[in-house]
Amino acid sequence: MKILGNSVRGLIPHQKHLLYRSYILLIALYSFQLWYYNRAPLSYPLKMLSKMQRRATIWILEAFKMSLLFSLEAIAGLIPINLHLQRLGGRSQLRAHALSNNHILQSLMKPKTNTLFKPHLLFLGFFLKTPT
Repeated sequence: MKILGNSVRGLIPHQKHLLYRSYILLIALYSFQLWYYNRAPLSYPLKMLSKMQRRATIWILEAFKMSLLFSLEAIAGLIPINLHLQRLGGRSQLRAHALSNNHILQSLMKPKTNTLFKPHLLFLGFFLKTPT
């Protein structure tokens, strides 16, 4: 990013914003679904991603390092990284539930029912069923 920003003419902030959103953020969040869970996010990857976002916003706006992050993100047009991850996680869950019934992922997500299997009284799924 610094090499592109320090070329002879340099990039304007709009081009830097597009570069960050279309390439850098996608590479950084590749396979985030493997480590991010909405109710228990890991602190180390979030800390590293927030540092990356801070450096990128300072690079986009050519601002001072002591500036407040929230104001810089608002001016640069970037949402906070934790909200971006929540949005991506929600979209991936919606995508998984919108699959057709004969899709292979749906068959993996559905609980297997076996007529030979009699659940034990302490089995949690036994109590969740509605009586017929």
